[in-house]
Amino acid sequence: MTMMTHHSLSRTDGAGVYRRLLGLADRVPLSLVQLVSRLAVAQVFWHSSQAKLASWPVTVQLFTFEYRLPVIDPGVAAVLATTAEVSGSILLACGLFSRLASLMLLCVTATIQIFVYPGNWSEHLTWAAPLLLILVRGAGAVSIDHLAARRFLRER
Repeated sequence: MTMMTHHSLSRTDGAGVYRRLLGLADRVPLSLVQLVSRLAVAQVFWHSSQAKLASWPVTVQLFTFEYRLPVIDPGVAAVLATTAEVSGSILLACGLFSRLASLMLLCVTATIQIFVYPGNWSEHLTWAAPLLLILVRGAGAVSIDHLAARRFLRER
């Protein structure tokens, strides 16, 4: 009968494989996760804004008859939402004022969740999660925010 050492067992057992996979995941730079998060959520809001702009009369009708936000005029709501989506998606994609952009798009997401489509919470969470990451951790090393911070810190 062959005796297995603890060392050889740990390389082939499930726990050892799991630990090695975790080690690989730990090596993924957070900045890569931040970049992918920024681009993914920016793409969603960019496409939404472009659809609104492509047919503005339909957009205003949607805000009047379907979205029906309380207190705010549908025309004003359409302009505010579209402006937030265009500017937020561009800022996120560039990594410029990313925390402000993520906060702005989180507000858009919360408005949609609360007042427009409360049943679509699972979709809204897929937008909110990367936006929250950017809000609390910033844009990452691949961003204008990072370059600006390095420059301003160097000048002090």
